[in-house]
Amino acid sequence: QVQLVESGGGLVQPGGSLRLSCARSGGIFSIYVMGWYRQRPGKQRELVATITSDGLTNYADSVKGRFTISRDNVKDMVYLQMNSLKPEDTAVYYCNGDVNGLGSRKYWGQGTQVTVSS
Repeated sequence: QVQLVESGGGLVQPGGSLRLSCARSGGIFSIYVMGWYRQRPGKQRELVATITSDGLTNYADSVKGRFTISRDNVKDMVYLQMNSLKPEDTAVYYCNGDVNGLGSRKYWGQGTQVTVSS
């Protein structure tokens, strides 16, 4: 049973920064693609960024240049560094693991709230 637990969310002022962390526990298999998604109020969950175990990254246009995804394969940790935060970044952020990168074996964390407000 794989578990993903997010942490690092909170309240931050516009222009500020936060670093989200995702810790994986359980399961013996490796996860090819790790990612961050977010769900803003009244909107569908959307992809923010992904990273493969090889370090290949992909970002939503809305966060390019501001957010950076990274992972530590030894520690089984995934991070999302968020800079120049805007009020529209306010959302629940979810950690996701896609075992094969095919969408058939995916795991989700419970989410962590990020609120950008003055």
